[in-house]
Amino acid sequence: MSSKIKIHIRNNHWKEGFLPCDAEGEKNNTITKEEIEKGFDQYPELRDKVEYVIDWDDDNFVSSMQSADILLGWQFPTQDLKQIAPNLKWIHVISAGVNHLSPFDWMSEDLVLTNSSGVHAKKAGEFGLMSILMLQNHMTRIVTNQKNKEFVSLLGKPIEGRKVVVVGTGSLGGSMIKHISKLGADVIGINRKGKDVEGCSKVITFDKIDDVLPDADFLYLAVPETEETKGLINKSRLDKLKSTCGIVNIGRQSVLDYEALRIKLQNNEIAGAILDVFSQEPIPKASNLWDTPNLIITPHISSDSEGNYIEMVLKIFFKNLKLFTDNKELTNQIDRNLGY
Repeated sequence: MSSKIKIHIRNNHWKEGFLPCDAEGEKNNTITKEEIEKGFDQYPELRDKVEYVIDWDDDNFVSSMQSADILLGWQFPTQDLKQIAPNLKWIHVISAGVNHLSPFDWMSEDLVLTNSSGVHAKKAGEFGLMSILMLQNHMTRIVTNQKNKEFVSLLGKPIEGRKVVVVGTGSLGGSMIKHISKLGADVIGINRKGKDVEGCSKVITFDKIDDVLPDADFLYLAVPETEETKGLINKSRLDKLKSTCGIVNIGRQSVLDYEALRIKLQNNEIAGAILDVFSQEPIPKASNLWDTPNLIITPHISSDSEGNYIEMVLKIFFKNLKLFTDNKELTNQIDRNLGY
């Protein structure tokens, strides 16, 4: 009987209404033997301690997980996992968000769940900078005018002095803040503890959000889905925003009332919006969002890097694998009570 640590690596084929939601997404999120072997090249001392199985969906999940110590993947069945995988000690998720696994009552007390937070930061920061500058320069309106064959002069000012309210100042929001603050924007950060953030003129807690919304020139949402963030930007809070305010959401749809936002965009009560995340992806063709004026839809690409996403994820995973074999505490652990 093998005494090696067994890792089950689970890939998912793309399908409608699921992540990955297209062939390109599947390609970008597939963990291959080649990428795993590159990881062992960086940590050769782990080769003799570990064995791994690369699998797809539910093909061999139940049989393989019976002896697995570690699960690496994104989506997997959680029902009866304690019985299916009695030896399971650690799960690493290849995304930053783990809301698709919530609630976490399927986890045993000693099971450790880690995520890939931080891997998205550089790309997300650049996407966020682009999005705010697009809104500052009326690009959402310009694209709508182009669709309507209307040539209208829409002039903009530099971003300096504009107030950007950022809800969620972790790796994603924090990366954008560093960029936009260097251009002279006045950034107000909002996070759970009111902890200081580089580039912010001040930071407040979620419960103080109503104090800053009326002054926002831009509202930038970069929070995960948790019980605390679901429904955070509802209709009443959207009503507090200036009609000249622009909105970006790279977090989760559940944070923002999309229908209320759609109506406001339709009525010119919000200047423009860029939405990158949706509860159902791809968005149904019958969705009213497609034809909403002054709205740019991006297909959940704000933080995924082309070509090397899995390589970056595996850097986090192998660093933790070394800690795991040394019986040390893992990084990027999820607090199941907070949901991130």
